[in-house]
Amino acid sequence: MNKFLAVTAVLSLLISCRNGSQNKTQSVGVPQEITERKDSTYLFDGVSLDGWEITNFGPQGPVTVSGGQIVLGMGEGCTGITYKEDFPEVNYKITLDAKRVAGNDFFCGMTFPVEKEPCTLIVGGWGGTTVGLSSINRKDASENQTTTYMNFEKDRWYRITLIVKKDTIRAFIDDKKVVDYARGKNDVLSIRPEVVLSKPFGIASWYTTAALKDIRLEKIDE
Repeated sequence: MNKFLAVTAVLSLLISCRNGSQNKTQSVGVPQEITERKDSTYLFDGVSLDGWEITNFGPQGPVTVSGGQIVLGMGEGCTGITYKEDFPEVNYKITLDAKRVAGNDFFCGMTFPVEKEPCTLIVGGWGGTTVGLSSINRKDASENQTTTYMNFEKDRWYRITLIVKKDTIRAFIDDKKVVDYARGKNDVLSIRPEVVLSKPFGIASWYTTAALKDIRLEKIDE
């Protein structure tokens, strides 16, 4: 009887070790926070472009997924991704982390819907420092009431938050409010032709290598 128990214990130990080895193999090279996916509000799973497509701008650079990041390679114009699943038209919040890896222009051009009209939040455009909405009454982020300026360090992550309601659009970079737009009765929102393919929701860079992670969508009350 004791011999039987000893053999059983050895077999159990071998099976346990084998399972543990398999689990470790499956997680090699994948950060722990990716293997433990947080919840369904995350639009990027950290390992693939499921739910997205590489935007066919034409002269775009390569788009890759590595180490829990989406890397938008520098192209001859825009490089980006477009979300292909259902997306709300209003009353939502987007958060993501973005950084400029190389280049000197916008590393996050986030195109989004406001009811039936599109708009784009530009982070680091027009030579690298301009932040604002493109476009309001046909005026770009460099020339309307949302224009502001901010210096961005290369290879540094910035937390970008966008809050969209029917009559207001607010944006934050880290803890700084950079856009606080109250929509006028006759205001018309639009986007530049370069990012039409980003609709309804997409993220692009311009002549710049950028990295993105932790892209999250939350619905909010009116």
